[in-house]
Amino acid sequence: MSTTDAFPPALPAPVIEAVGLRKSFAGTVAVDGLSFAVEPGSVLALLGPNGAGKTTAIKLLTTLLPPEGGRAVIAGHDVAREPDAVRRNIGLAGQSAAVDEKLTVRQNLDLFGRLYHLPGPSRRARVDELVERFGMREYADRLAEQLSGGERRRLDLVAALIADPAAIFLDEPTTGLDPRGRLAIWAEIRAMRDAGAAVVLTTQYLEEADELADRIVIFDRGAVVASGTSEELMDRL
Repeated sequence: MSTTDAFPPALPAPVIEAVGLRKSFAGTVAVDGLSFAVEPGSVLALLGPNGAGKTTAIKLLTTLLPPEGGRAVIAGHDVAREPDAVRRNIGLAGQSAAVDEKLTVRQNLDLFGRLYHLPGPSRRARVDELVERFGMREYADRLAEQLSGGERRRLDLVAALIADPAAIFLDEPTTGLDPRGRLAIWAEIRAMRDAGAAVVLTTQYLEEADELADRIVIFDRGAVVASGTSEELMDRL
């Protein structure tokens, strides 16, 4: 027996890890004991209806809200104790596009690069790389207010990648898009995964979770109802 046969390769350490996260508002529990881990090059979907607590969970993981209990670690940094280090290692696309309507696509990406303190030459090279990689050359010099809904959503997702983050959080990235726009965003998310990022996305759509996620956490009223791969959940439920 070879050494390789005796000792299978170790799994990569999680980039994103949540253990017992908890948050409430005015006595109402929004997130109750959320736990999961996401390895590099994989996608985890938080699947649930409106009001399930998915957006609150994203805010806890991205330092926008302090947890009341449990802990989260992103790229080796504790969310509560090292928020600045966490922010340097994440990309976030919320439900509402965070782009400046009066700037062009290229200018918006450059602005996000400045916010991450990327130096000029590497920032411009990164903007050019992302414009080419995500097929935005055709409208790269168009104002954001002139973009279609799908183009604007793509810009928002690509802006979250400007600093090449280890962890990416996408809050309902395809809500409000037509079928063609949804398929385009799905392709972008797969590209993020294939580039080695750990991705957490929230969604109301079972089909979306099934198509994109390596693992799914079904979430309702702040609590985990079930979790596993798509196949495991289908067998169980």
